This record gives sequence, C-alpha cells and structure tokens, in this order.
Amino acid sequence: MRFKNLLIIAFTLLLVYSFTLKNMQKPQLGISAGLDRDSLVYASGFRMLGESVRKMLAPSLTGEQFEQNLSLIKAAKCKVMMCNLFFPGTLKIAGPDVDEKKVLAYADSVLNRAGQAGVKIIVLGSGGSRNIPEGYDLQKAETSFVNLAKKLGAIAKKYNVTIVLENLETTETNFITSLKSAASIVKRVNDPNFRLNADIFHMMREGELPNEIVAAGKLLAFCEIAEKEKRTLPGVMGDDFKPYLSALKKANYSGYIFIEGNIGNAEVEIPKAFNYLTKQIDEVY
Repeated sequence: MRFKNLLIIAFTLLLVYSFTLKNMQKPQLGISAGLDRDSLVYASGFRMLGESVRKMLAPSLTGEQFEQNLSLIKAAKCKVMMCNLFFPGTLKIAGPDVDEKKVLAYADSVLNRAGQAGVKIIVLGSGGSRNIPEGYDLQKAETSFVNLAKKLGAIAKKYNVTIVLENLETTETNFITSLKSAASIVKRVNDPNFRLNADIFHMMREGELPNEIVAAGKLLAFCEIAEKEKRTLPGVMGDDFKPYLSALKKANYSGYIFIEGNIGNAEVEIPKAFNYLTKQIDEVY
C-alpha cells in the first residue's frame, strides 16, 4: 500500500511538473527602436519599446524638454518599458577616477525621471563609463563597483525602477565582459532593484555558452538579443537563438526579451523580427 501511494504521489508530481512547463508564461517581446517608430513597432506586433536615457531622461534635458518627452511617452501606442545608455562615457563608474557624489546625483536625476515616466527598466551597459585602466587591479575595481551598485539599487528602489547590469563584449569595454562575471557582480550586490540583463548578442560574440543563463537563474530580470555577425535584427541573417531561448526556459525565465540591433529597412525588418523571434520562442516554450 505504501509503495502504491508513493507511485501515486510521484505520478501526480510529474503531471503537475508537465502542466507547469506546458503553461509557462512566455517571455514578452520588446524592441529598442525609439518613439519615432512607435506606430510601426505597434503595427508589427510589439507592445513595448525601448528608448535611451540620453534622449528621454538625461539631467541635461531641461524641465520643458522632459515634459515634452512625458507627453510623447503618454501618447505612444507602445509602452516605453526601458531606457538604455544609462551613463555618459565622461562619467566614470569603475576604476580609480570615480566621483561617487557626481555618479549618485546623476543617477538620482535619471531614476527620478524614469519613475515619473513609468520606465521600469534602466539598462546599465555604459562600456566607456565602466572601462578601467590597463593593469588596474580587477578585484579592487569589482569591490568598488559592487559598493557603488548597492547605492544605485537603493536609489532605484526609491523610484520603483530596476537597474539591470548588461554583459558587454571585449570590443566595447574591458570590465564585466561575460554573463558569468556580470552575474557574480549582481549576486554580490544582492539587491532586488539591481538585477541581471542577459545580452545574448554579446554572449554569442564572446563565445559564451547558453548554460551560463541557466546558472544565473533568479538573478535574471531582463534579456536583450540581436544577430551575431552584424548585430542585425532577428531574421535578417537567420540566426538560430533556440539554444539560448531553451536556456532561458530552463532558468524559468518569463520576463522581457528586447531586440537591440542595427535597423536597416525598418518597415521590412521590424515586423519580420517580431514574427521570426516569436516563432522561435513558441517552438521552445
């Protein structure tokens, strides 16, 4: 009788697991295309788009300019969910030349405006800002960066925004150039408002395997994607993203996947990208 009960329990658990996998929420698609392409992006099937801090939220924008941006965001068909290009290259966030007071003041202004605009995600790539001098102590750079990131997370919480740290490639920066290293930083920061952005394009360019996504697990809060060779939109060259999408599924990821690539013929490439990537996501999920 006991063995029979164990079999029933095991079978029930298997059914629940299978049902959960089958009904796992699929990632939501967005694209970094700018508000000027809002109508095209919406007509192509997307409901979320990405803009840049520089254009929409930067402290250098006057109050009047920011109010105009708020009007554009409110009138858009797509939700402006994220902004990238967080820090300008002239404002260092890693290495020996960090002016923490200036960094935090700049971040407070940006995140305050993000909160007002309803922008929920700020992508922290900023390769120039985080570049460190050749020969600089990596461990020291990481420790200082973690301490700064904790303060950035506290500011982000104040405005109900999440900062996501992006893994870049070695052609863009020499600091945090793999998903594995970015995940290590995020884990040390240990803040719900400072999370991980898995940039699949950069992973492919650096030869990083999909299993690093699985290893990152619950640290993931965002994902970006583009084709490997020329950073084209999905479908232009025909890249197969399914190994990386499968890794996202194994990591139980059902958040955002934003396309961030070079756009040629927007009228053709944007709708094609939505259909192409949706098909691969459907096949995996």
